[in-house]
Order: sequence, then C-alpha cells, then structure tokens
Amino acid sequence: MFEIQPMSPELYRQQTRRSTLVIAVLFLALAMLCSTLSTQLLGTPGGDNFKWNLLGVLAGLALTVAIVRRFLWSQPFMAAAAYGWGLKRSLMRVTNVMHHVKAGVAAGDDSAYKLLRFYHLGLQQMYQLDGNSSELSQLVREIDTHRELMEQRGLELEQKRLDPAWIETVKGLKV
Repeated sequence: MFEIQPMSPELYRQQTRRSTLVIAVLFLALAMLCSTLSTQLLGTPGGDNFKWNLLGVLAGLALTVAIVRRFLWSQPFMAAAAYGWGLKRSLMRVTNVMHHVKAGVAAGDDSAYKLLRFYHLGLQQMYQLDGNSSELSQLVREIDTHRELMEQRGLELEQKRLDPAWIETVKGLKV
C-alpha cells in the first residue's frame, strides 16, 4: 500500500540526480568491464567483435539492474528515487482503470471518489517534485471541482494512501 509523504522538491531533485549519477557510473563501469572481458575471451584479435561488445554491454546492463534492485534500492541515498518510482507506479495503477474511476464518480461510488482524490493528490506531488508547474496548472480546475464534490458528500479529503481495495471496487463497477 503506497502512501504519499511530504517531500521537498529541491531535496528530491538533488537526491535523484545523485542516485542517477551513481547508477550511470555503475552501468558504465560494468558495461566496459563485461564488454572488454567478452571480446578478450570470445572475440578474435583484429576481427569484428561487435556482437561480443554488445553482449558485454547487455551483460553490464543486466548486472547493473540486479545490483540496483538487490543492494542499492534500500540504501538511504536511493530513498527519493524509490519514492518517486513508487508514486509514479501507484498513479499508473489508477490511470489504468481511469475509465472505471470516472464512471464510478459519475455513479456516486465513494471508492471511486477516494481513488480519484488520491490520484489528484499524487499528480500534484509528482508535478511539484518534477518541477512541472505547467501540467499542474492545467489540472487545478478539475482537482478543485472534485474536492468540492467530496466536501458536499462529506468524504475525507486527505486520501494520501492508495487502498488496493478501491481499485478492485471500481473495476467491478458496470461501466
């Protein structure tokens, strides 16, 4: 279950730049190492070793992904990147059922109202973290209208936790 946490956009961008740099350097080193090893062990001197270089780069990529997922993902310097990834993944889960969500809101389903509110809060944070104020300004009217509808229905506005049951509920609604 994902929960929206307060985070400074400046700190988020600083930390994600740092973690991106670490991952890029790791990939570069592993790709060069694996490429060199594959051409020396499997290639022919003075011959066309493109396929062995490519195999080494792909092996470096696979090793980088494995190291990041296994060892680096839980490290403190990766926290902002992991949070951003979780936020975007949660928003995508809602986006994938958005036609059900909008139909549920139109039908007056409380789970759909809450899910759409979570989506709006998550989008607001994502755009703020990414420094994308132009996209956010285009959604203000829709967000405000939905918030007013929730207030009229007496629903809690602070929907900062994505409840997977909401998704299942709206998926089960007749569209």
